[in-house]
Amino acid sequence: MPKMKTHKGTKKRFRLSASGKAMHRKAGTSHLAHRISTKRRRNLRGTGTLAVPMEKKIAIALNGYSN
Repeated sequence: MPKMKTHKGTKKRFRLSASGKAMHRKAGTSHLAHRISTKRRRNLRGTGTLAVPMEKKIAIALNGYSN
């Protein structure tokens, strides 16, 4: 059988934490952020964790690769 390839789109958007959780950048901060309140922008900083049911699919798509 051929090897499984890493899904490059997933690799760019997610990384796995040490405990196996899928971490991602929060949406809504790229542009046009002046319309969003300061409190909302502040809360969108940093990374968020993905919902538990999706973690297995992300791990499969990353195929063992994590930044």
